[in-house]
Amino acid sequence: MKRVLLALVLCAPLSAFAEGEAKDPFVNGDIAAGATKAAVCTACHGPGGNGAINPEWPKLAGQGSSYIAAQLASFKAHTRSNPIMWGQAAALSDQDIADLAAYFASEKPVPGVASTESVAIAEKLYRGGDAARGVPACSACHGPTGAGNPAAQFPHISGQNTGYAANQLKSYRAGERGAKGKGQMMAAVAAHLTDAEIEALASYISGLQ
Repeated sequence: MKRVLLALVLCAPLSAFAEGEAKDPFVNGDIAAGATKAAVCTACHGPGGNGAINPEWPKLAGQGSSYIAAQLASFKAHTRSNPIMWGQAAALSDQDIADLAAYFASEKPVPGVASTESVAIAEKLYRGGDAARGVPACSACHGPTGAGNPAAQFPHISGQNTGYAANQLKSYRAGERGAKGKGQMMAAVAAHLTDAEIEALASYISGLQ
């Protein structure tokens, strides 16, 4: 009897892990359910969310689930501007959002490629910032490899499509994004960046791994 009880105790963590594999720890979304619900997302974001269709649209694969969930909620509430995404998010329930976020977070992102020219401009900004202009290092929030911080909702940016990344930085700089919440930090940073620096950073983070 003791041996049976010991076996149950030893096996319990493995069983719990196996059952928990399909659940995302940050949003409690169901990965398998999200995969089914994400079929419509493929049209713009590509298979698995790897965004190979249009460089102006984001890659979602490997993105932090809490960040994806927050963005979908913002689109649904029209607090982030994008008429296409407003329509897509309008009918999503909280569970749909959690499931989609869990699914895309579980997918493996395909890395991009940085241009040689971008490294000379962007690497210093990404790694060390520019204290004289009040620009902090990008790596302080997004990590040395651009993996982000899911718990803090700092997004995964490595491998992101160059066109999308550049457009978002310009949107922050113009005040079109970042009016509230954590986006205010990005708006403050982008306000000091030139067009050349934005283009270089967008290319550089695409090649980060």
